[in-house]
Amino acid sequence: MGAGHPECPARLDAIEDRLLMTGVADALDRREATPATMGELLLAHGRRHVAALRGLSAMLGEEVKAGGPDHYALDPDTSMNCGTYRAALLSAGAAVNAVDAVLTGELENAFCATRPPGHHATRDQAMGFCFFSNVAIAAKVACERHGLKRVAIIDFDVHHGNGTEDIVAGDERILMVSFYQHPFYPEGGARRTDSNLVNCPVPAYTKGMDIRELVELMWIPRLEQHRPELILFSAGFDAHRDDDMGQLGLNERDYAWITERIKGVAQRHAQGRIVSCLEGGYNLDALARSVEAHVRVLADV
Repeated sequence: MGAGHPECPARLDAIEDRLLMTGVADALDRREATPATMGELLLAHGRRHVAALRGLSAMLGEEVKAGGPDHYALDPDTSMNCGTYRAALLSAGAAVNAVDAVLTGELENAFCATRPPGHHATRDQAMGFCFFSNVAIAAKVACERHGLKRVAIIDFDVHHGNGTEDIVAGDERILMVSFYQHPFYPEGGARRTDSNLVNCPVPAYTKGMDIRELVELMWIPRLEQHRPELILFSAGFDAHRDDDMGQLGLNERDYAWITERIKGVAQRHAQGRIVSCLEGGYNLDALARSVEAHVRVLADV
């Protein structure tokens, strides 16, 4: 994204270091991603959107060779370089790979430590550090390739997952539940009121115990009613109280509690099948601790 941008490579380094230092990495089956295919991307995105990003990537590659600029700003927050398109394909591909592995029984669950994130990318627009909607693509693959009738998306990022909402709204196979700070980015918050969306805006400075109550009252009954065959997390950790990107008051114990509560739903209805994809989280220490807490619950360590 460019020098000084919060969505930076150090995020994945911090996660890697924490999992290694705490020994959690020893319990994991670690895999490299393969790129998402055009067919997979088009389950969630328009052909022109994909072609535009691919074309920009090629153009930037030529400009860099000619000594030109190495970044192109899509909006004030979101920039591409000549490696972004490939990284975005791998980020989406990791989510797809994880769904395939979980639904074929190779893995019980998976956490995708990838960037760029995805939940702000709408069907036809990159925004908010996001290029392809990784979780929405994964949900569509689960339904179209694997024939699932009921999938759930859990989004606990501090920002509303407007891109995921744009893609899955009205698809009754996919239930999306979320909380997010409001008013906040993206402007306007939730735009849709379809019956498969459970959007829970909360004001700044909402603390973890209030979020837990919201999960119990608003999320769990709808999830139990939906009986998902697979659960996907849009796992953004920028609602942590130490993360300056937002003003919510969660800590790593809250993330562990949410993960445990949702894992119970997965065990009752989805044979424990969960795929979690990294979204936000920009205070490196808080991000690393929160991912550790999340992954410990998923991996039973």
